[in-house]
Amino acid sequence: MMVPPETLRLTLRPLTLDDAPFTLELLNQPSYLEHIGDKGARDLDGARKYLTDGPLAMYAEHGLGLWLVEEKASGAPIGMCGLLQRPTLPEPDLGYAFIPAFWGKGYALEACRATLDWGRATRGLSRVLAIVSPGNAASIKVLTKLGMVEEGRREHRPGDEVLMFAWSAP
Repeated sequence: MMVPPETLRLTLRPLTLDDAPFTLELLNQPSYLEHIGDKGARDLDGARKYLTDGPLAMYAEHGLGLWLVEEKASGAPIGMCGLLQRPTLPEPDLGYAFIPAFWGKGYALEACRATLDWGRATRGLSRVLAIVSPGNAASIKVLTKLGMVEEGRREHRPGDEVLMFAWSAP
């Protein structure tokens, strides 16, 4: 069983079907739809299907995936962060998304750093990728602060070009 990281301000834990209400909220944020894409979750059943087919399936198949990120002070769910193993990428990639009310507080950077450290310590990862929409300046800033280096553009899905970043373990 994977034990996610914890930070001074954040708890990361595996997602469950009980997280469907938060998942529905996050997946339908305008920023999520614009920069990550439409997952088709329009109601709680759609959110449960996303969780079952996405994070929960990835946990079972690869032993990694997106985790729920909770703010320790309030216990509130504020986002998702984790490592994904996409069939279209040669190495695991870092994925994250946060509710806009929690942007600008350093939470994404904190969760991502903990996730990369977890990947190195528990999975022996020496290299992790990240893909980001070219117009997503806030995420590009987070990736740069993590020490990730841009490796160019690539087509993620037909007609969807992304920037690819890479992190190498120190």
